[in-house]
Amino acid sequence: MFSANHQKFIEMDELSHQKVPFFFIIDFLVDQVEVFTEDEIEKEGLLIDFQDFSNVKSQDVLDKKIEWKSFPESLESFKRGFDHVQKNIRQGNSYLTNYTRKTRIETNLNLGEIFHHSSAKYKVLYKDFFVFFSPETFVKIVDDKIMTYPMKGTIDASLDNAAEILKNDKKERAEHYTVVDLLRNDLSMVADDVKVDKFQYIDFLKTKQKDLYAMSSEISGNLKPEFKGKVGSIMKKLLPAGSILGAPKPKTLEIILEAEGFDRGFYTGVCGWFDGKDLDSCVMIRFIEKEGDQLYFKSGGGITHMSKLEDEYQEMKNKIYVPIH
Repeated sequence: MFSANHQKFIEMDELSHQKVPFFFIIDFLVDQVEVFTEDEIEKEGLLIDFQDFSNVKSQDVLDKKIEWKSFPESLESFKRGFDHVQKNIRQGNSYLTNYTRKTRIETNLNLGEIFHHSSAKYKVLYKDFFVFFSPETFVKIVDDKIMTYPMKGTIDASLDNAAEILKNDKKERAEHYTVVDLLRNDLSMVADDVKVDKFQYIDFLKTKQKDLYAMSSEISGNLKPEFKGKVGSIMKKLLPAGSILGAPKPKTLEIILEAEGFDRGFYTGVCGWFDGKDLDSCVMIRFIEKEGDQLYFKSGGGITHMSKLEDEYQEMKNKIYVPIH
């Protein structure tokens, strides 16, 4: 953790202690931590649309036919990193590794249009740099109670009995158990009386390309006295987010950096809105980034010893979509 970041976490603690609303954004490796008070958000070219906070003006209807093409890497290319992950899992270095890829896309939509016309629980447009439309909450804090909702396991909703298949799929279930366990342990670092309130419920995600079901659970606890009103300290303790990293965290992070061969940057980092009292934050997935004049979609999934290469490759491709109806 670099000292500059240390300062940012202290700044977050001070603001939350003083009940000053702010927005923060933290990249995957916790190398970049950015904090914006309410009046700085607009100035910095940030557009935010969360459930409880939005700085978005209403938009015109999108009146063009959407063009959308993705250029996923070959199965052989995907397999190289996948094999590296599997080898480490067999050696016992990790029992769940989130393996992600970067796919070039071509579309007649710009980042602003994608932001304005996508429907999602959490959306952010960061200048002309990246946009995401995430269905996944990281943590919420309400009245000193902290909650997290790990989402692990997705399936094409058009399949017969898709939700049942997802709930009963051995590999998806094992992955879900692992993440729930990991996040229960993570929350225990900052909270007491941590428990799983809801296990394996199914969410429906509607998208332009296909409809998906996703499996989530709800875990909660009461903030320990030393973490109350300290959003920065809580984030510092909990990051990187377990659901997009894997377990155990330190070793799995090494494996990811070796296997992926690209910089995740802000993808799979977290961002959040503190309203002066409570916090809502999300994991930055379903993520499109601009490099020069190219657009890239970053997506992936959790790998366990039960993962099949073709299935994981398909899941990575399934997630390359925009939720514009």
